[in-house]
Amino acid sequence: MYDTILVPVDGSEPANRATEHAMDIASTFDADLHALYVVDTRRYGGVSDAGGVLEDLEESGRGILEDLETRADVEMTTEIRRGRPSEEIDAYADAIGADLIVLGNRGLAGPPGGEIGSVAERVVRYAGRPVITA
Repeated sequence: MYDTILVPVDGSEPANRATEHAMDIASTFDADLHALYVVDTRRYGGVSDAGGVLEDLEESGRGILEDLETRADVEMTTEIRRGRPSEEIDAYADAIGADLIVLGNRGLAGPPGGEIGSVAERVVRYAGRPVITA
């Protein structure tokens, strides 16, 4: 049913829940699992990278992805991209031919409570493939 699964991550609790679900699904279907960390350049759009802000964010992403790889009970491919998260998630899903996206219902900067975050909403709305939120 699923051959390739994408799980976008940002280190948030919802993303961690989504990762656990994605690992279980990948294990069940013997699917390839891809984890993606996106440095949100729109948030820092006016910042030149002279101060190393984007590199610091990428380093943080590398740490999150390395931690996931050590905890994963399935083989995982990791990727870091820069851009608008929902667009990069969709573009990467297209590039790898993902059958499913599993993502947290909100990220680090998401709304409080149980509301769905803007990135998750955009991915669900425009992905063109099944999406599970956790």
